[in-house]
Amino acid sequence: MKQFKTLVIAVVLAVGSVSFAAAQSKVAHIDVQQLMKDMPAMKTAQAELQKLGEKYQADIKTSMQELQTKMSLYNNEAASKSQEENQKRAQEVDGMQQAIMQARQQAQQQLQEKELELLQPILQKANDAIQKVGKAKGFQYVLDASPGSGVILAEGTDIMPDVKKELGF
Repeated sequence: MKQFKTLVIAVVLAVGSVSFAAAQSKVAHIDVQQLMKDMPAMKTAQAELQKLGEKYQADIKTSMQELQTKMSLYNNEAASKSQEENQKRAQEVDGMQQAIMQARQQAQQQLQEKELELLQPILQKANDAIQKVGKAKGFQYVLDASPGSGVILAEGTDIMPDVKKELGF
């Protein structure tokens, strides 16, 4: 009877440990922000965005210089012009200021749209590679270990090298 009890306990423990092992999930992590930063396509996109931003900034700077020149001229000539002429000039200056503000807003919006256009395919490519590597390695979950992503401890398997290999860098 004692051997039977021991056998039953052994079987229960064996079944329990097998169930416990099967219930555990395979989890890996990757710092997606770092991956994106390291991708050659991301560096190209950032360079393109910077170049476009500098172009917009130069255009706005030129407009500001034109406005300042015109304001200086109008201020110097104000005493020799009629009040009606000075009012027209003031309206012209106001119009130029508003046009510059509108150009700034439009440039910012276009930069954001271009950033989204450039980054979306890069993010999709990174996501596809992460999923492919994760599935190939048999992971059920791959967590984003980027700072601020909610992962507090990431000491498990880091698939960054495998994903970079999949992406070809």
